[in-house]
Amino acid sequence: MDDIRDLGSTVSGGIHCLTIVGQIEGHQLLPDDVKSTKYEHVLPLIAAIEETPEIRGLLVLLNTMGGDVEAGLAIAELIAGMKKPNVSLVLGGGHSIGVPLAVAAKRSMIAPSAAMTIHPVRLNGVVIGVPQTYNYFNRIQERIVSFVTQHSSVSREEYLRLMTATDELANDVGSVIYGEEAVEKGLIDQIGTLSDALAYLHTACS
Repeated sequence: MDDIRDLGSTVSGGIHCLTIVGQIEGHQLLPDDVKSTKYEHVLPLIAAIEETPEIRGLLVLLNTMGGDVEAGLAIAELIAGMKKPNVSLVLGGGHSIGVPLAVAAKRSMIAPSAAMTIHPVRLNGVVIGVPQTYNYFNRIQERIVSFVTQHSSVSREEYLRLMTATDELANDVGSVIYGEEAVEKGLIDQIGTLSDALAYLHTACS
């Protein structure tokens, strides 16, 4: 339990609160002035939560800004594989890898003012233009699409449309959808606040 608290999360009344904010940092280290969540800290933490009898449920607070796709998917897969009740709450923005993280929970919620950015997988910087590079990106994108559609009610066709829209973002491809729209499209289960998320967990844990 001490290790869990040392990682900046809190346990209260059997509910563990885990915050995933900023960019998801993977094997490539981000600058010190960039807010990030280190996946190698979060992975063992989730395993410890699952194995700690005193913890009955997990609340995941999300405000992401993208980051390492592989690391984000690893976290999402662990959350999706938990037996304990868990709920995600999107606050502010859920950018890029924040979408799989949100839908990974057994119940997903989004604050009314929160937004989710959906776009194709891409890489900043110099990319060697060989067939293997494009194949790699296509395979990662397919993994994300499959994960999101398996863990939410959004259709594959609609998610791909949102991902490749050209009239939403000024200098990019993709879409920004807000609370109510995310629920209407089946991406997120419901509009919710902190009290809603906690009420769900206390009911599920009882």
